[in-house]
Amino acid sequence: MSDQRRHRVRLEISREAARLFWEQGVDATSGDQIAEAVGLSTRTIWRHFRSKESCAEPVVMQGVEWEMATLRSWPPELSLEEHFSAETVRFGREASTVEHLDQKLALQMIHLADQEPALRTAWLMACDQVEREMAGIFGKRLNLPADDLQVRLHAGAAAAALRIISEDIGNALLGGAEARELADAPERVARAVRRATGGAVGDALT
Repeated sequence: MSDQRRHRVRLEISREAARLFWEQGVDATSGDQIAEAVGLSTRTIWRHFRSKESCAEPVVMQGVEWEMATLRSWPPELSLEEHFSAETVRFGREASTVEHLDQKLALQMIHLADQEPALRTAWLMACDQVEREMAGIFGKRLNLPADDLQVRLHAGAAAAALRIISEDIGNALLGGAEARELADAPERVARAVRRATGGAVGDALT
């Protein structure tokens, strides 16, 4: 199986697992149910995931993928706030129904992670991946190696800020807040990255 196909299969499994976790709870969901929902054998599920809870990991990672994609594509001539604002408009115009549904599933899993330790592990693993990638992005921005101590400190602080904001936004939306009340969420992320790095990351490069 190619890496691309493996990624697609894992994401399909993750979507169905997340839907079941949200609808009936993690404890009440079995590997057999996940397999039936996605149309695969239970043995295939365990070839892709080490446990039923770990099935949530790909969807959870989708919860921060937009922010990470935005950071990866950040052009040197724009500030982070300007870039996030432009990408927010583009996402609203171009995002597919599936992308919007993935965002909703991710928020649901992040919300459940407060009460489910195994899902919390999946969320923290996603945040660890975010921190590692941020170090590479910030290192290039600052013309420093990714393993430079200051770069790593910036990445750790920014990843923590992104985690907290994602949890806060998810809890607000799932608690009944209107989407328009959180229209500034991407800009919040940009400001949080700037503040978390003490202003070292955020400006346009001139």
